[in-house]
Amino acid sequence: MCGISGIVSLQGRPVSHEEIEAMCSAIVHRGPDDWGVYLGPNIGLGMRRLSIIDIKTGQQPVHNEDKTVWVVFNGEIYNFRELRRALEQQGHRFYTETDTEVIVHLYEEYGRKCVDRLRGMFAFALWDCRNETLLLARDRMGKKPLHYARCGGRFLFGSELKSLLQLPDVDRVLNWKAVSHLFTFLCTPPGESIVEGIYKLPPGSILTVSARGDVQTERYWACEFNPDYSHGEHYFVERLREILEESVRLRLVSDVPLGAFLSGGIDSSAVVALMSRLSPGRVKTFSIGFAEEEFNELAYARLVADRFDTEHHELVVEPDIVPVIEDLAWYLDEPLGDSSVIPTYLVSKLASEHVTVLLSGDGGDEIFGGYDKYVKSEAEQNRSIPAPVRFMLRLLADGLPDGARGRHFLRHASLKEPERYLDGLTLFRADEKQKLFRKEVLEQLSGYNPWQHGLELLGKRNGSWLSAMQQFDLDSYLPLDILTKVDRMSMAHSIETRAPLLDHKLVEFAATIPPDLKVRGTATKAIFKRAMKGILPEEIIDRPKRGFAIPLGHWFRGGLGNFVRDLLLSDRCRSRGIFDLKYIENLLELQNKGRELDLHIWTLISFELWCRTFLDRRPVPRPPRGLHESRHQDTRTPGRTVLTTHNSRGDCSAL
Repeated sequence: MCGISGIVSLQGRPVSHEEIEAMCSAIVHRGPDDWGVYLGPNIGLGMRRLSIIDIKTGQQPVHNEDKTVWVVFNGEIYNFRELRRALEQQGHRFYTETDTEVIVHLYEEYGRKCVDRLRGMFAFALWDCRNETLLLARDRMGKKPLHYARCGGRFLFGSELKSLLQLPDVDRVLNWKAVSHLFTFLCTPPGESIVEGIYKLPPGSILTVSARGDVQTERYWACEFNPDYSHGEHYFVERLREILEESVRLRLVSDVPLGAFLSGGIDSSAVVALMSRLSPGRVKTFSIGFAEEEFNELAYARLVADRFDTEHHELVVEPDIVPVIEDLAWYLDEPLGDSSVIPTYLVSKLASEHVTVLLSGDGGDEIFGGYDKYVKSEAEQNRSIPAPVRFMLRLLADGLPDGARGRHFLRHASLKEPERYLDGLTLFRADEKQKLFRKEVLEQLSGYNPWQHGLELLGKRNGSWLSAMQQFDLDSYLPLDILTKVDRMSMAHSIETRAPLLDHKLVEFAATIPPDLKVRGTATKAIFKRAMKGILPEEIIDRPKRGFAIPLGHWFRGGLGNFVRDLLLSDRCRSRGIFDLKYIENLLELQNKGRELDLHIWTLISFELWCRTFLDRRPVPRPPRGLHESRHQDTRTPGRTVLTTHNSRGDCSAL
């Protein structure tokens, strides 16, 4: 696992070592073990390395035999040994044992089609000296990030946005389209970032750029849901078990300590169960809980840990998390309205004291139909409301005052699918944005419909509405929110997270499972639960689903209240001229009275802290002192740790 960055000169302007070093310094947390630079005519490549495979000789950049092809790589190629054997039989000579080197030799054989043979998570940049062409590629699911921009006669790229912001050519200007999308869906849109002119390479895509300035982007992979009705349920259960076991086995390859996140849900529990079966020693597991009992799921995690005799570590989060919240903006790289970044950051910190690689259960809900919203939307889809009735419902909704009980319900019911589905995912609706943003900002936001991408995806469905919703989440929610959160929060502590449930072969197989085997009435993830029968405890399989919820509302109405008000109602926030602070004050008052506005307030917090960290040009933070000093040593006694962030901050340097 690494962080990569680079510059291609399009007009002969030289690339300096200092520029690449500055870009790499901003992402040192992604690779604290080593770093390397390649400089050539019109090109500079840089990387920060987290040593996972081939610790001794796997330094990057990596080249081919005659040094005409160079690559910097972030991720893991799980089938690299198989690929290496085939390439050696074709006459290629290797000088390392790392998975990175297979990329340059695959490129020599297959050109940009090399990505088709890679099984793993990756973002890489490959420079072909012979034709002065850069190839950027991102893995199929979007597990590893890659940003790029074109400015000052040069093409820039980096694992994280902050790498590009180290160069003076890059203007720090808000992308208003991304701002609108953030306050609609909690994240920035596909393909774009919060900074104007900086873009995200979409999942399953490659980009080529020549020194002449020609830039081309193409999608090399996309999952399509095409149910296979020629097989029975037994076939899907057995095949699912086979592919999942293979996926977990592939992800156990590591030259450093390895463990697993364990929430006590069926997805992470399934991964731990298979790890325990396939690993020679005890699996290390890591769980997080809360002092507020209604949010605490540690009992389920302990049940699984006991069943599979794992070396289990727990952390209980106390409300004193202000220092953590202030640190998140730097590591998140962009504002994100998903408040579960907080426990993800903290459990990653706990795990980093024991292991370098973690397996997670991410992706199970998207590929097997695990969200409650799927059940609700399926029911609404089947309950058609005549257009005249929907018109009357909208009139009734518009006649009620803002905040009146039932207003949102009537408005929601007045919509037709797929608008109704997207409305259920929307944070600030159009009328609420009119009150949140100042008039000048609303003019900037006009002309962009955050729903448009979703309407296009959902409108392409043929057949199952469930498949359409899963397609939408695989293309948007998963890479833009879930995988972004996990990547940034784990890399903040220099650990690698692997997701067996998102192996592209497993995803492709899951897309063939008939919808009625996934969601049956009110039962979600039915096929996966049957596949886990006899493997997991019945209490885990049959338990109601709970999201990764945290007690933000309790905290906002308690000790965090003053912090939130001081931040969002500050002169500094007011001076940006973006929000109507009276409306924000009203939101805070409603929250104090019991309204569940946690995500609204958290998104505002995340945005303001991002502005302070990046728009206000704060200096590059140093990595926490001592974070990597004992990375391969397991010196702590397994057990319950009560986190008090005030005390734990003592081992971190101030920004």
